[in-house]
Amino acid sequence: MTNVIVIEREYGCGAGAIARSLANRLGWSLWDRELCAEIAKDLNTDVDSVAEREERLDPAFYSLVKVFMRGSYEERYHGKGLETLDAESLSHHFERVINDVASRGNCVIVGRAAPWFLRDRPGTFSVFLYAPQEDKIRRVMGQGKSRREAEHLVEEIDKDRAAFVKKYYGKNWPTRELYHLMLNTKIGNDNVIKMILTEIDLLDQRNAATA
Repeated sequence: MTNVIVIEREYGCGAGAIARSLANRLGWSLWDRELCAEIAKDLNTDVDSVAEREERLDPAFYSLVKVFMRGSYEERYHGKGLETLDAESLSHHFERVINDVASRGNCVIVGRAAPWFLRDRPGTFSVFLYAPQEDKIRRVMGQGKSRREAEHLVEEIDKDRAAFVKKYYGKNWPTRELYHLMLNTKIGNDNVIKMILTEIDLLDQRNAATA
């Protein structure tokens, strides 16, 4: 039976709100920004502090940190202790934390390469959410960004995610075979949630019938 839902998404498609509503409807825990805090704890890092020597971090590596630490909208997480890690080590930290969260069950996990890390885990249902460009820009502008800033973020953040996945896993992003379902959020949050839950029910019924 499905006890973990993983949501990967295009930046600005509204996945954060959808994940929150889905978790609330199921009575499950949500791991979005909460995952950043868990990762920071694993790294002995304060996500709310500014690194004393942030400028000494390799810019390419630091951009990867931000790719993983971002929530549904633009957030900049800084922390001490990252200077000792390379991107590969950091990825191992993320994988360990995400697998630990998933092992607790009954949770909704947003992004941070969770579909890849949990690709072989039984009971995991993976969804990819996307949206038309203008819808994404409008949502990001709703968080106080100018149109120019929103256009830049919508373009660049997904480029960063794709570059990370290509470099460290040799896959294209999104890797379609990882997902049980890919949905356009233009149909509305409630309809997205209904379709996710319907597909999970059908999958669980099929798995039970073939067990």
